[in-house]
Amino acid sequence: MKFFSPRAASVLRAVAGMALAAAASLAVAADGVAQLKAFVARARSAEGTFEQTVVAKSGRKPQQAAGRFVYARPGRFHWEYDRPYRQLLVGDGQNLWIWDPDLNQVTVREIGDALGATPAAILFGSGALEDSFELSDGGERDGLAWVDARPLRPDSGFESLRLGLEGGELRQMEMHDPFGQTTRIHFTRLELDPVLAGDRFRFTPPAGADIIGTVPDPAR
Repeated sequence: MKFFSPRAASVLRAVAGMALAAAASLAVAADGVAQLKAFVARARSAEGTFEQTVVAKSGRKPQQAAGRFVYARPGRFHWEYDRPYRQLLVGDGQNLWIWDPDLNQVTVREIGDALGATPAAILFGSGALEDSFELSDGGERDGLAWVDARPLRPDSGFESLRLGLEGGELRQMEMHDPFGQTTRIHFTRLELDPVLAGDRFRFTPPAGADIIGTVPDPAR
C-alpha cells in the first residue's frame, strides 16, 4: 500500500525503527519476542542516529541514507534524513507531516490513518502487539535474537518485518515490501529518555510550500 509519493512512502516505512531503538538498558530476556514485548511495555522516549540501506529485487546498487530521530510515545516523533538528501517526518500525536525541502512539498494526514498496521504502529500505538501483528521467534543470527512480525491486515504496505535485538537493545531491522524491496536499518547511537523541548514535535509548513492534504485548524 502506498500512503504518499515513493520517496515519502520509504520514509514512512523507515519510521518503524525509531522507537525500537530505546531498549538499551533492558535486561536480557529468554528470546526475541520476550525482549520486544518488554521493550514496548517500557520504552517511552529516545533519540539517536541511524544508517539505512534499501535493496531492490532487481539487485541494482543499494540506496544508502542516514539521519537522526527522536520520539515520545504515543504518536509523537521527529525523523530526519541528513543524506543523501534532506527529508523530514514529524508526528505531533494527531497528524503526520512529511516535508520534502527539494520540492518544498508538505504532505499531511491524520496519524491513525497514515500509520495503520505499519511497523510504526507497533512502536507508537497504544494497543497490544497481537492486535495487529503475528509475532514469532526468528532464531539467532549474527549474534542477535530475531523477531518475525507479520501484519494481520492486508493493507499494511509490507509483507514482513524482522527485528534483531541484543540484550534488549535493538541493533537492526529488516522490512520486506510486496515489490521485493528490502529496507535495512542499523542504529548507530541512541539515548533513552532524553530531555525534550516542548515544541520538538510541532511542524509549521514553510512559506510557499505545496501542501497535499488538509492542514488542521490550530484552534481545534
